[in-house]
Amino acid sequence: MSTNDHDLAASLAARAGEVLLAVREKTGFTDPSALRAAGDHSSQEFLAAELAEHRPHDAVLSEEAADDARRLTAPRVWIIDPLDGTREFSEEGRDDWAVHVALWQEGKLAAGAIAMPARGTVLSTAAPVQLPPAVDGPPRIAVSRTRPPAFVARLAEAWGAQTIPMGSAGVKIAAVLLGLVDAYVHGGGQYEWDSAAPAAVALAAGAHASRLDGSPLVYNGPDPRLPDLVVCRPELAEELLAHLASVTD
Repeated sequence: MSTNDHDLAASLAARAGEVLLAVREKTGFTDPSALRAAGDHSSQEFLAAELAEHRPHDAVLSEEAADDARRLTAPRVWIIDPLDGTREFSEEGRDDWAVHVALWQEGKLAAGAIAMPARGTVLSTAAPVQLPPAVDGPPRIAVSRTRPPAFVARLAEAWGAQTIPMGSAGVKIAAVLLGLVDAYVHGGGQYEWDSAAPAAVALAAGAHASRLDGSPLVYNGPDPRLPDLVVCRPELAEELLAHLASVTD
């Protein structure tokens, strides 16, 4: 196993994705709640064991594990979401779910990876993607498939944008980086593990990533809630943030 944090994040996310695909195949879709539980548990066990082996001195913050306050003084903290988009994972035919693995080191995102196993795709800071050229037409905003914030409708109207629902925060941010949409906007109901890895990958690719008010995304806080973020093409950031300020007052 490589000692490079970027390569490790990418490898762990990809291999956790293989674990999840195997769980999906074995468990099937007849009992969605059982499938979601099996996926969360299996991916968490795999990632925890691998990090304990390869980064035994680092702290870990995970959606699927009890929080350990020792992480607050640790110089290196892995922030993981073993299965982002659990609902989509349990629905046959859906591929908009992901695995997130990120490293927060001394006050900044140091490495990260988004695996989208059902698509056979991993985006990571090991090999940052190159943003594709902008496309003509109205801005396209990725939004939550099940809980889009109310202000997004106002934003879309003010900006002349169209909204495109998707599962998984990681999948939405990947869509920005791959040119499928121009922005992802979310407010309310998220935690650090929802955005740490995708934000690391986005920033490495040269995209804009911040809170809705434009302030930096800060991780490893005492309260792991991080309720809002915006990720977009860099040339759209100023305009988008101005519209956000007008519709979120």
